[in-house]
Amino acid sequence: MKKFTIGVLMALSVFPAFPAFSASGEEGLTPAQQEAVRQAVQDYLKEHGSPGAGMPPMAQPGTAPDPPTSGKNLQDLGTVEGKRQKADSSMSGSGGLIYARPFVSSPKAIVGGYMDFEYLNKKNSGPSTFDVHRFVPFIYADVSENVKMAAELEIEHGIREGTETEVSLEFATVDYLIKEPFNLRAGVLLLPVGKFNLLHDSPLRDLTERPLVDTYIIPTTLSETGVGFYGTVYPSRLSKLDYEFYVTTGFNGYEGDDGCVSGSDYSTCSGVITEGKGIKDARQRKSGVDDGFDNNNGKSIVGRLAYSPILGVEIGGSGYYGSYDPKSKRSLSIMAVDWTLQRGPFELIGEAAWTYVKDNSKSLTGGPAIDPNTGRPLPQRMNGYYIQGNYHFLPEWLTRLAPRHFRPEVSTFTAVVRWEETNTNLDHKKGLGQYQRLTFGLNFRPTEDTVYKLDYQYSPETPISRDGETVRGHDHGFVASVATYF
Repeated sequence: MKKFTIGVLMALSVFPAFPAFSASGEEGLTPAQQEAVRQAVQDYLKEHGSPGAGMPPMAQPGTAPDPPTSGKNLQDLGTVEGKRQKADSSMSGSGGLIYARPFVSSPKAIVGGYMDFEYLNKKNSGPSTFDVHRFVPFIYADVSENVKMAAELEIEHGIREGTETEVSLEFATVDYLIKEPFNLRAGVLLLPVGKFNLLHDSPLRDLTERPLVDTYIIPTTLSETGVGFYGTVYPSRLSKLDYEFYVTTGFNGYEGDDGCVSGSDYSTCSGVITEGKGIKDARQRKSGVDDGFDNNNGKSIVGRLAYSPILGVEIGGSGYYGSYDPKSKRSLSIMAVDWTLQRGPFELIGEAAWTYVKDNSKSLTGGPAIDPNTGRPLPQRMNGYYIQGNYHFLPEWLTRLAPRHFRPEVSTFTAVVRWEETNTNLDHKKGLGQYQRLTFGLNFRPTEDTVYKLDYQYSPETPISRDGETVRGHDHGFVASVATYF
């Protein structure tokens, strides 16, 4: 009975294709009757499925039917296999296979990013220069309701060729959202060591150059491959607690001809944690191990807690601990605190960090590890901090003078002052990594996404180059930049 019913409905559905039955009158079906038959067939197919494999869809009057879908039902085109066959049918031969991706049929990704352009003119830092310091494409995707993906590709000094140009995957994460208090994350992670490493984009900063503590003690950008979880809880109606916790690959504090991995000949290994660069060259992105893999079997742990008792106030504490040597017997630890205080147009932010690199002053074979640039043992203890005050304002007379360019709802000026100190070798005073710097800045944001900055820096105590040698002295100069999201 079912087959008979389907047959009758299908026969009636094709009647409009024959002239003898297309005309209205007593011997044929009127257009309204034809439409009713077609609608009945479609309703039946929706409820019971396709009447047979390979059957073409119903033709409209005066048109040819669509080609068959390789034996697949029409409703299967929503599946990955259906999308593949759809790509095959629209492309010639196997060449269409490159389009067999779910994002081709239903794109989910968003592409953006940021860039900055700088001018530097410092008395003891070489000639003045222009530089496109960073061009950073950003990709974000809602893969599904619970799965989110984000990544940044950082290109530094992109106009240069060779080793001066740095291209790296700054971070690339896959998040599985469960609930606000607990979510999973895996990939190349921005480590939550201090707050600045998480919010270091040039358009977000009110001064051009990054704080010294976030250059040598917490070498921003600090990212490692790993896995962990994060979330937010609300202890009270006004307060908020954010947290992140991850297990990661860790630092690699050595380089050598054999990669300085576990089981290698440690006699060729030399330390890369120095007074001049702090722990910058021990990051995973700088690792001499093939493909940036781990140099030992130990893993590192890192986490941050940030408590906001009321709106405009946040105190954060973070820590990092893991082995940095191929034997997994020497630990590198970082402790950091950060703060943000906002009240009206005033803002006070800052960060302090302490790093301890156990036994870095000893070579892996037991002797002293001497820094070739200083003649002293490699450093073990480091610290640094910065304190920055911001004042946001927009003069009314500018708004009256040029309302299209100075809009109170989106535009603002910011006056900035920052004091900072850093020492990459606390066991030796006035070394290559002991800095002091005072910066005054003024910037203008026509909108929140774009900023024009002008800074004056004065360094009463800093390493400078003089007659081919590094000595201590004072330095000063102007720095200007433009940064924008796109």
